[in-house]
Amino acid sequence: MAAQKNARVRRIYDDPENSDGTRVLVDRVWPRGVSKDKAELDDWAKAVAPSTELRKWYSHDPEKFEEFSRRYREELKAEEPAEALESLRGYAKKGRLTLLTAAKRDDISQATVLATIINGG
Repeated sequence: MAAQKNARVRRIYDDPENSDGTRVLVDRVWPRGVSKDKAELDDWAKAVAPSTELRKWYSHDPEKFEEFSRRYREELKAEEPAEALESLRGYAKKGRLTLLTAAKRDDISQATVLATIINGG
């Protein structure tokens, strides 16, 4: 049986949609200018976010995305991130999972890497 493609990525600044399912913030730092109420989060998976060192090195430079993705996947093998990733997989097994990030470009964010992993990539 093929893995269901239940994980998707959205920006935390976009209004919540009924189709979001479980909404999980995957940034280590709370997004600027977003109230806890407006976020309508089901969970905040700080432990799955990239390390501060990796995030600062990457700085959302599109040229570095491939290397960022490789390094980030390595970080996800550590105990705490691995457990957080497993919990995200659990949400996705139950239905739609929306991974939220404050990144300006969500297509080159850690949320994109996570969605790819959860969706079987």
